[in-house]
Amino acid sequence: MEVLEKIELLRKEKGWSINYLAMESGLTQSTLNNLYSRNTEPKISTLRAICGAFGITLSDFFKEEENNDELTRRVKSLSEDNKKALLQIVKNLK
Repeated sequence: MEVLEKIELLRKEKGWSINYLAMESGLTQSTLNNLYSRNTEPKISTLRAICGAFGITLSDFFKEEENNDELTRRVKSLSEDNKKALLQIVKNLK
């Protein structure tokens, strides 16, 4: 998966707009828009800021995912409140 595709996937999983990602990462909206419009990969410092906003490391970002890691990745992308709600749902399934 390409870097921009992965950023877009993570952003959409969180339900974030580009503006919200910019705010969370400390980047400008124009920086992110330029990445998409020029279809260029971000600098490491930019990608580090984006990963920080998503709550993942650069290593996590580039780690190859196996099919069974899909659930783990999606759970990690949830907000703390949503993680607690998911845990409650799972507990209720017992």
